[in-house]
Amino acid sequence: MVLTLSSLSDPALAGFDSVIDVRSPSEFAEDHLPGAINLPVLSDEERAQVGTIYKQISPFDARKIGGALVAANAARHIAGSLAQFGGAWKPLVYCWRGGQRSGSFETILKQIGWRAERIDGGYKAWRSLIVTRVQLQPVPSPVIVLDGNTGSAKTEILQRLALRGHQVIDLEGMANHRGSLFGAMPGGQPSQKMFESRIALALEALDPARPVLVEAESSRVGDLVVPSVLWRAICDAPRLRLTVPVEERARYTAGFYAEATADPAEVARIIERLRPQHPGERIRHWLALVEARDWPVLAEGLMRDHYDPRYDSHRARHDDGRGAVLALESLRDLDAAAGAVEGALAALN
Repeated sequence: MVLTLSSLSDPALAGFDSVIDVRSPSEFAEDHLPGAINLPVLSDEERAQVGTIYKQISPFDARKIGGALVAANAARHIAGSLAQFGGAWKPLVYCWRGGQRSGSFETILKQIGWRAERIDGGYKAWRSLIVTRVQLQPVPSPVIVLDGNTGSAKTEILQRLALRGHQVIDLEGMANHRGSLFGAMPGGQPSQKMFESRIALALEALDPARPVLVEAESSRVGDLVVPSVLWRAICDAPRLRLTVPVEERARYTAGFYAEATADPAEVARIIERLRPQHPGERIRHWLALVEARDWPVLAEGLMRDHYDPRYDSHRARHDDGRGAVLALESLRDLDAAAGAVEGALAALN
């Protein structure tokens, strides 16, 4: 049987015990359906080999070689990863377009007696739903932006508000990047497609009757681009701006970015990249602070002369000046800070 997906939250998806992506490992790594496991019927090398034969020799020879490879790989998966499943197991299978790779694997699984189905149109059909959600459909909930200069603990406060039941879209979490020069995180960033899938699923899960909180971001988080629908909603949304003394922001940031400061050479390389934007004397001073491992003073200098002016410029373009302002004198108790933000948000409604 073939399943035609009607939406990202199609209830039919819940009717399967497993979702199997039979595409190659590199295709799977770029993006995949949530919860899917990768059981490739062609490896990356085998897929390239079959494609070369198709172009340079003939489609028939490509299908013959491909069929043998698919059968061998399917046998390996059945004897290995799938050996545990009994006769009632119901898997959903997909490939790139829902064609030969998933069709072949589905047929083999059915011959065994499993109740396998495949997705009509494969990953391409899923991707079409993602693109529609993030590029064409409006954000379903009213958006409120939590603003504030670098080091205001916006991400950490939003995480605490999510635990208190507020709707939150954590763009930095989805992008695996803190959105700053020193924002790289272990594991690197996902692909643009996977980033968009994460956002689309978050949008799909929103309760339209309740607001959703989003951190003020530029149109990029690291190397990833915020989809147009969400970016427009962020630009147009009311804001709650946190103001925190720069000394307190510097103290907090020096501790929060301990991962980055563990590699002073990388910090120095990042500062070197700022030379076109700052006087040489300032760059030399910052590099001396790196050498001295004086992270709080370095953080304060970067905030005063690099981050804050850019935030102010960005805010002038996207804030009409009428947004609410909440002053936080300390970030030592983030639960208390989240409580203050929660109170300010209640006053906005």
